[in-house]
Amino acid sequence: MSDQPQRFTVLVVDDTETNIDIMLDALNDEYDVSVALDGLTALENCAHSLPDIILLDIMMPDIDGYEVCRRLKSDANTRDVPIIFITAMSDPSNEVVGLTLGAVDYITKPISIPIVQARVKAHLALRQAQLALANQNAILEQKVRQRTAELRQSRLTTITCLGRAAEHRDPETGSHIQRMSNYSQALALACGLSEDEAELILTAAPMHDIGKVGVPDRILLKPGPLDYDEREIMKTHVLIGGEILGHEPSKLLQLACQIALTHHEKWDGSGYPLGLHREAIPLHGRIVAIADVFDALTSERPYKPAWGITRAIEHIKAVSGVHFDPALVEHFLRIMPDILAIRDRYWTPAASPMAEADKACHQVA
Repeated sequence: MSDQPQRFTVLVVDDTETNIDIMLDALNDEYDVSVALDGLTALENCAHSLPDIILLDIMMPDIDGYEVCRRLKSDANTRDVPIIFITAMSDPSNEVVGLTLGAVDYITKPISIPIVQARVKAHLALRQAQLALANQNAILEQKVRQRTAELRQSRLTTITCLGRAAEHRDPETGSHIQRMSNYSQALALACGLSEDEAELILTAAPMHDIGKVGVPDRILLKPGPLDYDEREIMKTHVLIGGEILGHEPSKLLQLACQIALTHHEKWDGSGYPLGLHREAIPLHGRIVAIADVFDALTSERPYKPAWGITRAIEHIKAVSGVHFDPALVEHFLRIMPDILAIRDRYWTPAASPMAEADKACHQVA
């Protein structure tokens, strides 16, 4: 490998061979110089091999230098190549036109070799500095993206752990949180939410049952059905969750609060805690409601075996328009292959016999 620094490439465009010879004598020792005797050839050359700088005459046959400049600057592949006009057109208005088109400099004939050499050297140095800065910016942007991804993953992990803390008696709950939050993200995308909004729901959904930390163990861990008073106490977990999450300005925690408060509301108004009806239930709560129930149905619990997928789907259909938003149900069924792929990815083969908290929650759903 050669230790010699890479030589810059210069394209000289002029229809007069005498001018070409002068430019070659001026630049050949320091640069790799190619030539074009007309504008169309110059454009073809640039399409095949991009020069580092172009020295461009204006008065040429077929298309003039102005048009060559205009076309180069309108092409994303060539727009950043610096162009210096070298021309006999010495009227200041011509220079204004050239610079307005995007040229970096304007030199009038007769050619002064020292001036050409100095201007070429200066603009190549500037171009090199611009490229170095762009490269550095790209590196910094990549580092920012990487750090943002790390922070996002860290935030998701922390929030998932927070969700697990609310149901720490159930080892199955961790995979339940992963499944239902990913179901929620997939459904959010399917119903037209942006990728950012869908990711936000992915991150907020694990906190949907955080309020369980405030429900007594005698209810959470009760092996049999809950009586009326116990069900009423169990229902308070949504209000407790809202109280835990609802005092922070963070958009994420505000969404988590909304989900915690509304994921047990029902489309027909028979849910809790507020008995909200149809679109009065926030969209994110309606999304998580479907994801949460579907995962509960298809997971093994101490009080029931896991339902088969077909049976779970038939139940979701049966309560569409009663428990769930029917439009969201349609989207959920449409993306069922994606839902099942998520289920396979985060599936654990058996639930813990201590999963009473989840049972109690769904007894009052």
